[in-house]
Amino acid sequence: MTLAPARRRLLLVAGCMLASTTAAAAQEAAGATPEVFRRFGAQVVKIEIVETGSAAKASLGSGFYVTGRGHIVTNYHVISQLVHDPDRYRAQLVDAAGASKPVRLLAIDVVHDLAVVVADTTPGQYFQLGAPDIAQGDRLYSLGHPHDLGLSIVEGTYNGLLQHTLYPKIHFTGSLNSGMSGGPAILRDGRVAGINVSTEGNQVSFLVPVDRARELLQRGTAAGYAPPKSFLLEAGTQIHAYQDRYLDGIFASPVRTVTLGPYTLPTQPAPFFNCWADAMREKEQPYESIDHQCSTDDYLFISADQFSGVVSMHHRVLSSDELNRFRFASLYEQNFAGADGEDAAEEDVTRYRCGTRNVRRAEGTLRAAFCLRRYRKFPGLYDVVVRAAALDGGRQGVVTTLTLSGVSYENAERVTRRYLEAITWTK
Repeated sequence: MTLAPARRRLLLVAGCMLASTTAAAAQEAAGATPEVFRRFGAQVVKIEIVETGSAAKASLGSGFYVTGRGHIVTNYHVISQLVHDPDRYRAQLVDAAGASKPVRLLAIDVVHDLAVVVADTTPGQYFQLGAPDIAQGDRLYSLGHPHDLGLSIVEGTYNGLLQHTLYPKIHFTGSLNSGMSGGPAILRDGRVAGINVSTEGNQVSFLVPVDRARELLQRGTAAGYAPPKSFLLEAGTQIHAYQDRYLDGIFASPVRTVTLGPYTLPTQPAPFFNCWADAMREKEQPYESIDHQCSTDDYLFISADQFSGVVSMHHRVLSSDELNRFRFASLYEQNFAGADGEDAAEEDVTRYRCGTRNVRRAEGTLRAAFCLRRYRKFPGLYDVVVRAAALDGGRQGVVTTLTLSGVSYENAERVTRRYLEAITWTK
């Protein structure tokens, strides 16, 4: 189709106007970054965790002033060593001028990975923890100390809240790096939207919503508040309450199920779980497998090697027309005897102890293994791995695994019972 000259000129003018507007917007956004850095950089500090015996840095993160009396918000995981080994570690801040000052732990929120510390200082400026009006696509500026390279700023985009979490977490399109944890992610005018918490790389990062930090600050600065005598005991109390709530509705009746071959299996234990599946059918392989998995984006940091709130489920259906019954039984046994959970330091957990029994059903027998290891520093909490397999003696079977981290024995028992009761199959 041929356009009239007038229409061509109109489109050309419109295109130039759009290009001009886009260029102006890009230039404006680029100009905002140094302004944000200049106006708010001094309100962000580096948090160093020092090993008292050697006076050497053991870890570092970031934090930011939130009152004129020296209160600072950071992540729980930044200062977690103070909680686990208060006699071995101490904390200090390094401000924009390079001056070091000791900080004291005031309050923790393990569930939302937040902490408030306080220093004997009176910052001239500090961030207000309000309730910013923010929409998906808004520009954010994250401040922190990546890899101890000095204060840095990262531009990114607010992409709303994650869907598969029990508690809110912001999806931030920006390249957070180690050391930026605990720093603020702010709008151009300095309003705090969230607190840097973690990243998965490739500009996929996460923030704790600012309202959680505001609640912790209000609690930690309220009249009559006193820090707990043992932050380790306080952390354990919070973890227990968290897993009670988290697991309350897991596999609650009616349990959602998925059919894979002759097997009916539990799926999506709660609305905040994400499930996916795949199958492997290759000509050179003498068997077929179908995998179905469910998990969440939730986890609760306890220590570098420990997490609570991790619930995952994996079903694998195996079948073969080529393997004889003995070779298929060997394959089946290998899948049933897989690795037990994630590695963890011996100082944090005991070894796994397992018990195995047969669960008889009208349709057949389910072989089930229940394995758990105890948390040494948090009485009453365990990691649990449940693995089960249908025993029908043929050349088809299912191996299913449920993994729970940082849970009470009572909750582990209840969730396991619901899980196994939801597994059925046709003869």
